Amino acid sequence: MPDSEQNNPPASAAAKPMPKRYGIGLNVAMQVLLALALFAAVNRLNYYHYWRWDLSPSQDYTLSPATLKYLDSLTRDVQINIVFGRDSKVYGEVQSLLEEYHLHGRQRIKVRSIDPVRDIERAEQLKADTGLSLAQNGVLIRCGANKRFITEEELVVREKGTSTNKQIIEFRGEDAISSALISVVEGRVRKFYYVVGKGSRSGLGQSDSYNAAIDLGRQQNFEVIQVNLSEVSHIPTDADGLMILGSRYDFSEREIVMLNNYWQSKRAGIFIMLDPGGETARLNAFLTANGLHPRGDRVLMAESTSTGPKKEFTVLGEFTKEVPFIRHLTSSAITLAGQTESLEIIPENISLKEQSISVKPLILAAPRYWGEKQFLEELPVADEEDTLPPIYVAASIERGALGDETQRADSSRMVVVSNATLLDKQTMLAVSRDFASAGLNWLMNRESFIGIPAKSKHSYRIQLTNKQHELIFWITSITLPGAVLGFGFMVWASRRAA
Repeated sequence: MPDSEQNNPPASAAAKPMPKRYGIGLNVAMQVLLALALFAAVNRLNYYHYWRWDLSPSQDYTLSPATLKYLDSLTRDVQINIVFGRDSKVYGEVQSLLEEYHLHGRQRIKVRSIDPVRDIERAEQLKADTGLSLAQNGVLIRCGANKRFITEEELVVREKGTSTNKQIIEFRGEDAISSALISVVEGRVRKFYYVVGKGSRSGLGQSDSYNAAIDLGRQQNFEVIQVNLSEVSHIPTDADGLMILGSRYDFSEREIVMLNNYWQSKRAGIFIMLDPGGETARLNAFLTANGLHPRGDRVLMAESTSTGPKKEFTVLGEFTKEVPFIRHLTSSAITLAGQTESLEIIPENISLKEQSISVKPLILAAPRYWGEKQFLEELPVADEEDTLPPIYVAASIERGALGDETQRADSSRMVVVSNATLLDKQTMLAVSRDFASAGLNWLMNRESFIGIPAKSKHSYRIQLTNKQHELIFWITSITLPGAVLGFGFMVWASRRAA
């Protein structure tokens, strides 16, 4: 064969078309562009149309119906600043909670996080704008010229004790933030006047009640102001409510007239904690005239045991189901320390009907308790002069309570508890505070925000054996990375073979 024939390929081979690489590249590029367009379209749809589920055991990230209803009706823009150091134990929960406010606020609520340690410039600017020191962690809520700073301690409930490092047992963020939101949007701070000058079973008891009232005021956004009725001619006209907590001495006739005049006005609110050992005949007569009679006995339980007589004054009670503003507490029990007297609910008579007065029990003592007149005896026994179950130890009174719910905002309301230790620092339980908060909100005609629950904090510990630790190490450090490496090698090998 000549050399020229050897060097020249056959004509059929020269005419065979070669793959067009630019066509393949264009095809791949189109596929990539289509994939990116599809990805962008799916993400845009996901941004505007999505579903969210709260899978936490205690629904930590779900707002109550009351808050959602208020956010849905919000008509003003609100700016919320999370002024928290990142090392705070509740920072994550506060941020997650306020994200829910932002998501449900219909673009009315703007949330911004500021770390005063890392974001010094923004923190200083916020101080200059608001005039607040921001010396501690908290949440700043602003609406127009109105502002409210909620400290970290107002958002949590810590365990009792003298330890400096108390553990957080409840997170009350939604309760405090929703109440503050109402305050700044309304632009008006409610006022409760705390009656002083009537003594107390002890100086410490009076201080505890007053401090507890101030704490409740911070949480529910009302101001607590002391008033001595002997020094004024009438109860202040700007009073949204009156607190009479554990008075030891009686009101004068002039003061009872002042109290009655206030009660006869529209939208009066009175929260009373009776001291069974106090000498308050005129105050008791005022309550009796409004359908609730303090009997002056002591609610107790007594029995003979193998170790001798046993007499118990601490009362275990339950909440009634008939009254809406404590319905969220009906599954809880309440303990009243110290001494408690029984309350008689007077049947409706002509006088009460003329004033449209309605009296309803709030707390019922457990069946083993009774109202004892001879409570100083070593082993008292229930007899004819005593009061047998049912024993009521708290009740509500409403004057002007019409059947039409739209007219009930103008009714006068009263909550009476026949125990002076309800808010004592050493004996107060979370349920006692919730009951007081519900009662005060009811007095202020703010029923829609009654029952925003606190979220309990739980610590979980997992015990692992050495064998389980070793198994976790092999799975996370060897098996899973090895599986990914092996899969990658298989893909590389298949592409090389092609």
